[in-house]
Amino acid sequence: KIQEQSHRVWSKLVGMPEYKDAKSVGLFLSMPKSEISTAEILGHCVADGKDIYVPQVGQNFENADMELLKVFHESGDATNVEDKEKTLFYESWPKNKWSIPEPPSSMEIQLAKPGDIDLLIVPGLAFDRNGNRLGQGRGYYDRFIERMEGTMKLVAVCMDC
Repeated sequence: KIQEQSHRVWSKLVGMPEYKDAKSVGLFLSMPKSEISTAEILGHCVADGKDIYVPQVGQNFENADMELLKVFHESGDATNVEDKEKTLFYESWPKNKWSIPEPPSSMEIQLAKPGDIDLLIVPGLAFDRNGNRLGQGRGYYDRFIERMEGTMKLVAVCMDC
């Protein structure tokens, strides 16, 4: 069910002008269960030559701080989104306390700053008609979006009830 819903979401997203026009995309790496799988959209981003930024929250859990780091990956890391055997660049990364992969300490660090990310894909448990988001409760994305000073387009994604 998660894979089917994920595929429907990402199929719609890659057809949107916001995605097509974006040179850089910030997106979450999915939780192991209960969240839309981001493997497919990561494959599209790599294949489409987009700069990718992913969250790093493991540095200070108590302050609920989150940065998005630019990913430096090999161009062959996921170029065929239909190839289920292909290893995605993050699969060997260490996992944080929620079992979500995060960039390793050995990776070159380039923190996102206002203007770096054209499109941010934001996860949620639910959204209302006004765009308000119910997340996991710590406000990581809310604070990050505020720091980016409205310089990027947002697309919110969640699973069906």
